[in-house]
Amino acid sequence: MSSTVRSYVALTKPRIIELLLVTTLPAMVLAAHGLPKWHLVLATLVGGTLAAGSANALNCFVDRDIDALMRRTGHRPLARHEVSPTGALIFGVLLGLVAIAVMGLATNWLAAGLTLSAIGFYVIVYTMVLKRRTSQNIVWGGAAGCMPVLIGWAAVTDGVGWPPVVLFLVVFFWTPPHFWALAIRYREDYARAKVPMLPVVATPLQVARQIVAYSWLTVATSLVLWPLATGWVYAGVAALAGAVLLGEAHRLYAATSRGEAGKPMRLFHWSNSYLAAIFVAVAIDTFVR
Repeated sequence: MSSTVRSYVALTKPRIIELLLVTTLPAMVLAAHGLPKWHLVLATLVGGTLAAGSANALNCFVDRDIDALMRRTGHRPLARHEVSPTGALIFGVLLGLVAIAVMGLATNWLAAGLTLSAIGFYVIVYTMVLKRRTSQNIVWGGAAGCMPVLIGWAAVTDGVGWPPVVLFLVVFFWTPPHFWALAIRYREDYARAKVPMLPVVATPLQVARQIVAYSWLTVATSLVLWPLATGWVYAGVAALAGAVLLGEAHRLYAATSRGEAGKPMRLFHWSNSYLAAIFVAVAIDTFVR
């Protein structure tokens, strides 16, 4: 029984959920100009966790064939036949239904609608349509990962404003360089599975240029939030973290220009820290002000 439970939990990709929650709570704090009511925070985080788990489980169901071909994903429950495809499908759908119900009943139906759209976009638009057809898959498909910002803001305000749109764009522009760095490391995996990630279909130098371009867009967009909705604490963190992110992106580009492999995983890990720093700074800045 414990082994089965662990397998179903693994379908939800808990480490990805952690990153999504890191973006949700600070958006709620900014929307409330302080700490929102605890029951609203609890409902939003529980609903968001269930929604992300639903999307990830359904992603595993759709991608079970290619997951079995890749080293990075070969340990997943469906690839190892620890869970049946039917079980994974039912599990993913049930999680999604419960998530939407929790968001609608405990927060508001705008947040619930955004939750439904996030699940649908990730599963249908990204996983089923874009992922196996275009090298721009993660650019547009990554929009699903930006939705927790809008959901958290809507849960507090029952609306959407410019600050969450800017934060949405920060995550949107951050996703390609973050994921492409990982895809460089696992290029052979994606090639074997015939998934046209950019590092599979473009030259290393072209990929490095795209990473630099999107990194600049990320940092520039993050600074827009300063005069719009935050203060000096956020501005300082965004500038410092952004400088390090750009330094890592240019370091990879320089190594690639010299014909060297570079260190894409260093950029990948730092990009995680960058996003966490930006959103923690949003929350701290709000409390300070």
